[in-house]
Amino acid sequence: MAARILNGNEIAADLRAEVAEGVTSLVASGGPQPGLAAVLVGDDAASAVYVRNKGRACSEAGMHSETFHLPADTGQADLMDLIAGLNADNRFHGILVQLPLPDQIDEATIIESIAPAKDVDGLHPISQGRMLQGQPTFLPCTPAGVQQVLLRSGYDPAGKHVVIVGRSNIVGKPLAALLMQRNPGGNATVTVCHTRTRDLPDITRQADILVAAMGVPGAVTADMVREGAVVIDVGINRVGYRLVGDVDYDAVAAKAEAITPVPGGIGPMTIALLLSNTLDAARRTVSV
Repeated sequence: MAARILNGNEIAADLRAEVAEGVTSLVASGGPQPGLAAVLVGDDAASAVYVRNKGRACSEAGMHSETFHLPADTGQADLMDLIAGLNADNRFHGILVQLPLPDQIDEATIIESIAPAKDVDGLHPISQGRMLQGQPTFLPCTPAGVQQVLLRSGYDPAGKHVVIVGRSNIVGKPLAALLMQRNPGGNATVTVCHTRTRDLPDITRQADILVAAMGVPGAVTADMVREGAVVIDVGINRVGYRLVGDVDYDAVAAKAEAITPVPGGIGPMTIALLLSNTLDAARRTVSV
């Protein structure tokens, strides 16, 4: 029996519609129009597409957005000066610095320079620390997108064994922290695997929910997946003219109960959660 396809485009569209309703309600009650500042350094084609798509999504949700495009040879001090200005600019409730940054700029320093109240990407150490403690905060967009796909598709991770392959600061580590929280959408038993994991297939075959997030095309093969597992593919890799995930899709789909496609799976959810965080940031300015 073919796997159920978890369509991230459809789920993201529902979430974006909810955000648009929230924006309308906030503005109608006298609140501010949510604003997002996107910072792009250099001319990476994929990054430019991502930023453009985020700007379009903001517009469709009724939000204000601006993109600040800096040349590839921009120094770290100049970028930090821009972010300091955006931190103080009341038009913007969220700041997104598109990663990766050029080699001369330290990404960790830049992320820490964003005001935590505007960290709608959920990558600031304060945001991540609050998430780890189960406190209210901006959740990192891709892990939160994975969680929402599971919940909105009827696959509550509570009590399930979730195996995450990949330990990045953007996906693997925060997703593990998110799914183990004593909160709705959490309460899973989580195993994180990585490049030093021994007997990887033996571990992945134990998963009720298997998340592939290592950035290696087709790395998760059918022999690594048990019958009836739910498979979430976070990877997006360009192979020739095609975009593929970290999962050998056709072979794994023949064994899984449900699977996310690439493209059209987790990618659209990342943008939707960015909008949701930006709306939340704007709402917080009303309540303080």
